[in-house]
Amino acid sequence: MDDPLLLHRLQFAFTVLFHYIFPALTMGLALLIMIMKGLGLRENGDRWNAAARFWIRIFGINFAIGVVTGIPMEFQFGTNWARFSNYAGNVVGHTLAMEGLFAFFLESTFLSLLVFGEKRLGRKGHFLASAALFAGSWLSGWFIIATNAFMQHPVGHRVAEDGTLRLSGFWAFVLNPWAFVEYAHNMTASVMTASFVVAALGAFYVLEGRHLPQARLYLKIGTVAGLVSSLLVAFPTGDQQAKFVARYQPAALAGMEGRFESGPRAALNMIGQPNVKDRRLDNPITVPDLLSLLAFGHVSSSVQGLNEFPESDWPDNIALLYYSFHVMAGLGTLLIGVMVLANFLSWRGTLERSGPMLWILMLSFPFPYIAVLAGWMTAELGRQPWLVYGLLRTAQGSSPTVSAGTTLFTLIGFSGIYTALSFLFFFLVSREIAHGPVPRGTEEVARA
Repeated sequence: MDDPLLLHRLQFAFTVLFHYIFPALTMGLALLIMIMKGLGLRENGDRWNAAARFWIRIFGINFAIGVVTGIPMEFQFGTNWARFSNYAGNVVGHTLAMEGLFAFFLESTFLSLLVFGEKRLGRKGHFLASAALFAGSWLSGWFIIATNAFMQHPVGHRVAEDGTLRLSGFWAFVLNPWAFVEYAHNMTASVMTASFVVAALGAFYVLEGRHLPQARLYLKIGTVAGLVSSLLVAFPTGDQQAKFVARYQPAALAGMEGRFESGPRAALNMIGQPNVKDRRLDNPITVPDLLSLLAFGHVSSSVQGLNEFPESDWPDNIALLYYSFHVMAGLGTLLIGVMVLANFLSWRGTLERSGPMLWILMLSFPFPYIAVLAGWMTAELGRQPWLVYGLLRTAQGSSPTVSAGTTLFTLIGFSGIYTALSFLFFFLVSREIAHGPVPRGTEEVARA
């Protein structure tokens, strides 16, 4: 562990993956809360308002932990990735600043109004506050995705005389085509995550025989939104993301599929073990022609293998990239199946009486988180060995004066602090779940 670059990468990977657990829920939950508040505007909409009130509290806990864990990431651009900040900071600094100054303050301000201002705002005002929370949350997501999209597919820049990047086209940078595809895929995945969490809690309460009126609402909105979002994650958003990778990062696609040889009618590898040393995929189970079709729209299209590229341009961890991609894709397919079955039972009116399906819904909520994190690992591992694709290698972006010992020290520190935050998070969420969705004094409203 005496390689500073490796430790810089491990620290950033650890902090960003831990942090993303929280916005992965809140961005999708913001949409579901707005829908609940919209349904609460209808006559006899009190139950939906009670549901929104409960999930606003869950949102607030996740938002608070997300803020605390997000701050160290910003500082790491200066402490651990100083050469990257010097090289590209004049470009990516714009979106990072806008995320903090505009989106974050919009989100936090209206979250406060949602938590404390319901009586003063009234039903319509409270709904508008939920819409503003949704806008702030999703705007924040856009600025972060636009930053990452520049690192994946840099546009809207020029190289200055000193060799650093300068912004040459603000709108070209902010409206990067890669950002649109990545954003759609990411946000639908967040809605899917929130939907599974809502449905899982509904299933838990039904199995417990508690808070049944609210539990039925959670099952209803969670399964319907979960089905729609899980399908959208796969197509068209996931399909378009794969086509962009095939077009602009062919070495990444080859690594994701463990593909070393080039050629037309490329098969999609369902299962296998990448053998980088011998440049082959061991024990493959494939679907003929499907990779060519998915990547380029025609089975006769040629798909490049890793042998087409110099090894210095390969993703530097083919095995982890391959498994991350297949975990994401495999879980995504499984989650679609879960929601199809849940909605079928709901359509038949038997979901609440189907104990096995309720157990499946309750126990499946971690899988969207795993799929989302595996997706981000796929994106970042696939971009390697580049920090800014085609312009700056990862090895050129770290801070040369920060030693391996210093980085390991802070990594151990972050691990301890985040462990404590995890216990605090589970305590707060468990307390809310134990208390239930009905505030004291409003039990009769929830039964209406």
